[in-house]
Amino acid sequence: MLVDRLLSNLSVRVEPFALCQLSPGWRMHLPGPPGVMLHYVLKGQGAVRGPDGEARTISAAWLVIVPPQADHMLETGGSIRDELRVGTMPAGPPVQSFIAGSTSTTDLVVACGIIHVRYGQSLGLFDRLREVLVVDLSGIPQVPAAFEGIFGEQSRAFAGSATMTSALMTQCLVHVFRRLPGDAEQALPWLMALKDRRLARAIDLILDDPAAEHSVESLAAAASMSRSSFAERFAVAFGRSPMSFVHHIRMQRAVELLELGTLSIDQVSSRVGFASRSHFSRAFKKHTGASPIQFRQTANADTTPPAGD
Repeated sequence: MLVDRLLSNLSVRVEPFALCQLSPGWRMHLPGPPGVMLHYVLKGQGAVRGPDGEARTISAAWLVIVPPQADHMLETGGSIRDELRVGTMPAGPPVQSFIAGSTSTTDLVVACGIIHVRYGQSLGLFDRLREVLVVDLSGIPQVPAAFEGIFGEQSRAFAGSATMTSALMTQCLVHVFRRLPGDAEQALPWLMALKDRRLARAIDLILDDPAAEHSVESLAAAASMSRSSFAERFAVAFGRSPMSFVHHIRMQRAVELLELGTLSIDQVSSRVGFASRSHFSRAFKKHTGASPIQFRQTANADTTPPAGD
């Protein structure tokens, strides 16, 4: 089963959520998120508009997944008379509120936040989402309970809050994958790949050991497919060639190892399949815009607590 395959190797990280509240006749314009944004309707009904301008109806207990960089809008029902433009989403707890109109009359209340969902640590499941995805999760009591728990964890700085919010969001995602509409493969082409056991074997080989000497031939053999058929189906699912995908996963793994800070740059280079540190440094800078040293310095600065803490 696809859900079992996903859960066996799933990593979920939840950034701070906000409450978006809209009065009758209001629209809230939200910036294109740097990552995948999730909206869960807590109360009321209305619509969400993606970059294509199409209005998709949403109601209480419906969930919306917005692609990276996609400007979008939340709207109440009926004619729109006013608009609130949100510049940036919250960068940290506690839970913040964005109010379009007045808190005394709210037609639509939505939980909004960025999530990072990875399969095998390095494959972002929603990174190539092609359009706004809307999923009806009404009638599942565990979902509102999970979001209540997420808000509770993010409202106060409990020990282990990050782990708890990840576990609660994972519960929600299980229901999302169970209820994905039949045409979801058009929006999420990787679904086709993970449903195909042949392609999935090749993907798991790459994710389990990105440093191995993978080739199109070896991956096609693992998938029990011809080289040309494998390369074609892989490109359709992931929008890149198999070896481009291998390189991407190696760079993603290097990012994770550099952020951890426990290995030298030479060790990171070797762990992700590079025999030469200089070759690794050039490839990493091309991928991220920063050299490994610069990236590690920035990562260390971001995680160093301010003086006096």
